[in-house]
Amino acid sequence: MGKYIIAFDQGTTSSRTIVFDERANIIYSKSKEFEQFYPKNGYVELDPLVIYNDCVDLLVSALKDINIDYSEILGLGITNQRETTVLWDKRTGMPVYNAICWQSGQSSAICEDLKNKGYDNLIESKTGLIINPYFSASKIKWILDNVEGVKELMDEGNLMFGTIDSWLIYKLTGNHYTDITNASRTMLFNIHTLNWDQELLDLFGINKNILPKVLDCDSSFGFVKEERISKYLNLEICGVAGDQEASLIGHTCFNENELKITYGTGSFMLLNTGIEAKKSNNGLLTTIGYKIKGNLAYALEGSVFIAGAAFKFIRDNLEIVKKLDDIEFSSLTSNGVIFVPALTGLGAPYWQSEARGAFLGLTRASTKSDLAFATILGVAYLNYDVFKIMESDINSNIKSVSADGGASLNKILMQTEANLFKSTINTLSISEATSLGVYYLVGLNKGLFKSLDEIKSHYKLRRTYNPNDIKYEIDYEKWQCAIKAVEVFSETTK
Repeated sequence: MGKYIIAFDQGTTSSRTIVFDERANIIYSKSKEFEQFYPKNGYVELDPLVIYNDCVDLLVSALKDINIDYSEILGLGITNQRETTVLWDKRTGMPVYNAICWQSGQSSAICEDLKNKGYDNLIESKTGLIINPYFSASKIKWILDNVEGVKELMDEGNLMFGTIDSWLIYKLTGNHYTDITNASRTMLFNIHTLNWDQELLDLFGINKNILPKVLDCDSSFGFVKEERISKYLNLEICGVAGDQEASLIGHTCFNENELKITYGTGSFMLLNTGIEAKKSNNGLLTTIGYKIKGNLAYALEGSVFIAGAAFKFIRDNLEIVKKLDDIEFSSLTSNGVIFVPALTGLGAPYWQSEARGAFLGLTRASTKSDLAFATILGVAYLNYDVFKIMESDINSNIKSVSADGGASLNKILMQTEANLFKSTINTLSISEATSLGVYYLVGLNKGLFKSLDEIKSHYKLRRTYNPNDIKYEIDYEKWQCAIKAVEVFSETTK
């Protein structure tokens, strides 16, 4: 007899179900990719019904495939891509439009208008966020302004909003809930009062009645009523966090100034700042790290929009490599080529949503190997931009970093970043800390773990990278010139 927890990880390009045993060992894992849509340049949209049905299919597959007594399953945790926005009809439960992905820039004009009207300080002081189409509020307004009949639905009280966690919770349980980490990414939630902010709602023309109820990360979000699942067991959702906050928990970064990096489609650094909501002076975000057992922790965050997606880009679009493992070349040089992977704009600390990617320094002698290593360097440089700002914001050196995600398996990337950061990088034994984070949340809810200290004792390393003297090509001054070139180009294309 054992105890098991199911984690559902809903990402930008795929969804995954993982089943953990009581020792945090993965006994089952299955994922499914889904299509993204690009109706116009800079737009990125998803089908929320496909996401939901994939969720159900993956959960059902797990229940069919694992050979355990269902009574031994303690609960379900959900972690999700943040900021991605879904609006649906309360009467039918059907979306009124595609989900607008966090990567999408289609609400850029709304954000520029707010900036021009001088709302930057108001929004940052309340939410810890900067005005950018990355966040949910402008996406909601875009749908209200551009999809016929949606504003009328809102005025009638028949419209509902949710980030992906809230959409899945609603479809699975009928409850209109979200957790505090996802709420903090909407640009509508006051991270100091811990409430939806009426002044911000008025600014975006959004009625409060479309918003979900906000719960702590380790709360009970309801029992699954979806027949395809409920016929097997009485499954409770009792742990929810946005993917990067879930990763912070999975890395057991429960102490002040502990830092993690997660490499997925993008790369995301979160630094636990404890009970203080520290303001960045250099373009980072202040956000809620978690609220567990009533204890609140804030975080500084730097979001790099393209990381793992850069490697897929050179494999799938440019066909520079046939498989991702081929990116680890032995030459360890780009021969002067710089790649700025701004394929969906630049995130922290630049916040240039109109920026586009570029290879610079090409010659007739440039090879596929040069471009592949330039891609590794481009991702490493973007992360270093964020890392050095974090050190500046806390006025302290960060000696150690905990890393996870697919690109954390790339040894050259990890060593390059260790050399740039002049810090030790520890990669987690489980490459997906997001799922591990909600495993811990469900475990806390159900009494499998008694405290955060007990969870911290479960941390397991895969590999450690220390700064060394291996001569990886690093030319940060050339990188800064490349960033300026991309920024100038983006200004000419507005």
